[in-house]
Amino acid sequence: MEGTFREQLFFLVLCLSFLKGDTRYIEENDITPEGLFALLNSELKREIPETLIYRRPLRCLDMVAVEGQFTFTADRPQLSCAAFFIAEPDQVISVEYNSVDIDCRGGDFIKVFDGWVMKGEKFPSSQDHALPLMERYVDYCDSGTVRRTMRSSQNVAMLFFRIHTAGSSFTLTVRKPINPFPCNIISQTPEGSFTMVIPQQHRNCSFSIIYPVEIKIAELSLGHLNDFPIKRSIPGCAGAGDFVELLGGNGMDPSKMFPVADLCYNFNGPAQMKIGCDNTVVRMVSSGKFVNRVAFQYRLLDRQELQRIKVNSVEDFCFTG
Repeated sequence: MEGTFREQLFFLVLCLSFLKGDTRYIEENDITPEGLFALLNSELKREIPETLIYRRPLRCLDMVAVEGQFTFTADRPQLSCAAFFIAEPDQVISVEYNSVDIDCRGGDFIKVFDGWVMKGEKFPSSQDHALPLMERYVDYCDSGTVRRTMRSSQNVAMLFFRIHTAGSSFTLTVRKPINPFPCNIISQTPEGSFTMVIPQQHRNCSFSIIYPVEIKIAELSLGHLNDFPIKRSIPGCAGAGDFVELLGGNGMDPSKMFPVADLCYNFNGPAQMKIGCDNTVVRMVSSGKFVNRVAFQYRLLDRQELQRIKVNSVEDFCFTG
């Protein structure tokens, strides 16, 4: 019951952020606020016996957090639809087309995006993803039977689709394979803990929490032998080559968020900070020379804490304390 409530809360926050896709791929969405809240009345996740496959219809605006088979059948023209897929932090998303009956020549499309898009912003950011932006979109109408299965690079993926004719449909299967070295993660819940490890790879990884939270860094190991925990982002740690930064903002793209603090020295915590933004990100930058590791905990800030740090904050981007 608790898991269901958390996922409903997560979806509510997501819906309140409202969907606004890249206009090149998805245009105006006619979903009303009442329609968004109505989605909360349905179960987002169920306990399914391993021997059975979970099946249900896919909605025009949907959140999928469970493995299974999903079928969308248009009862009228649906011109701006999207489904958000999310898995556990140590999993990725696999989307397989089982059957597709749409009119590609007539303007229908189904596109899988490697990540999420909201309000025109993308997660992971272009700076943190291995693929160029255009290669992160896979259009069924372009690839056809050549690419029946798409696999994401992180625990989130997204489906954009447009169908003009009633009766057109498609069915897909969603699976969640294990990812041994998770990188670029969106948390399903406003509280939890995570350990991010980058094993001598030149890459950037972000852990995104779409809530105002308190972050508590328990351990940081960057291959250096220094001992001071936190320093402010100006002048910052960028010259260190390997560092962790805490970011805050109200969008999805970490590259557009405000740097709250940099951490570029090994330490065993705790070091903690409250960030009253809609989105809080722990981002690790790695040169590839070391095995880098950061362990942290996070929890949702209550209303009184938010009000208190708002009054005391001197920052103008969102509240910190």
